[in-house]
Amino acid sequence: MVQANASRIVIAGGGISGLALALALKRALGADIEIILADPALSGAPRPDNRAYAIAAAARAMLEALGVWSAVEAKAAPMNEMVISDSRTGDAVRPIFLTFDGEVEPGRPFAHMIEAAPLLAHLRSACESAGVVLDPRGVRRFSVDGARVEVNFTDGSVAQAALLVAADGARSKLREQAGIGWVGWSYKQSGIVATIGHERPHHGRAVEHFMPSGPFAILPLADGGRLGHRSSIVWTERTENVAPLLSLDGEDLLAEIETRFGLELGAIALETPASAYPLGYGVARSFVDSRFALLGDAAHLVHPIAGQGLNLGLKDVAALAEVIVDAARLGLDPGALDVLEAYEKARRFDTVAMGAFMDGMNRLFSNDATPLRLARDLGLGLVDRLPGLKRFFIREAAGIGAGAPRLMRGEAL
Repeated sequence: MVQANASRIVIAGGGISGLALALALKRALGADIEIILADPALSGAPRPDNRAYAIAAAARAMLEALGVWSAVEAKAAPMNEMVISDSRTGDAVRPIFLTFDGEVEPGRPFAHMIEAAPLLAHLRSACESAGVVLDPRGVRRFSVDGARVEVNFTDGSVAQAALLVAADGARSKLREQAGIGWVGWSYKQSGIVATIGHERPHHGRAVEHFMPSGPFAILPLADGGRLGHRSSIVWTERTENVAPLLSLDGEDLLAEIETRFGLELGAIALETPASAYPLGYGVARSFVDSRFALLGDAAHLVHPIAGQGLNLGLKDVAALAEVIVDAARLGLDPGALDVLEAYEKARRFDTVAMGAFMDGMNRLFSNDATPLRLARDLGLGLVDRLPGLKRFFIREAAGIGAGAPRLMRGEAL
């Protein structure tokens, strides 16, 4: 069966970025457009996911504009401060070289931490309420024929649309099918993530310990759990060490975590099992093609050293939604190549620059050479003494630099 509709957009991938784009488009254009969000994962409840994300101030403004933030705010923890140390695992003292005040403006934290599960659940619920078609089929392949893209689903059915958006992750099959190249590499590192309970409150303080194998981040979560307070860890470790670490029993693994976590927050406990994800860098050679656009990790993959991966994806959402909505309201074709090229122009420099910066940071700090340690610690100390430069870094991390898309400024489309 072929469904024909020129006022239709299909989004392949039901993660946070795909859901946010579907919601933004449907909220802005309403009955004028059909949005199909296709992902086999939509067939049931969201899968367990123990990751947590830093939602930058600009991304929070977008979620406010989409009417989602009020539903998840109670489950988010503000970052009131960030401190950076450079040390080895066995060091008795971990000197702090750089401290950032967590506010971009009075009463406005530069980021909040929130777990993946509640954010996904509320975005899915908001999409359903707005009238997005949540389709539990996958997209198998597609072909472009002039003013339409023909989307073939895994059950054999076909839909015609003005645009197909691939939000299907860094290993995007749809990107490969479109013939869009990928430039990237593995870091031979993995990110171990878990939720840690602790006795003492974190007071919204995020800590990043730079260690020879990579950064070990302690990120504040909303209170709860067995010990009353919780944080998320993102532990960057050499890939060859990950399997032996994850095979340890709970007490031994907790002991390994404690040597990195420290004792400032009192006794600690594992609130969730630890899991690991391979880390790498990559960027698509193009973000768009005829009636086709890449979104989020399908377009770019960055190291989590600065917690910017999801925020880059949400910036993609804001930029792509803006060009599509503006075109549709002018009576133009929202899937036309010139519309999509405006999206790529808005996003490419930012994503490449941010990816290159984080790649350099990881290479600089995942290194135990003494001369390099001395040089980077001197650099961190100098930045700590330059308040203007620190404010610049905070505003960039918050995503509120010049030229931000309207949604990122908290404005409805």
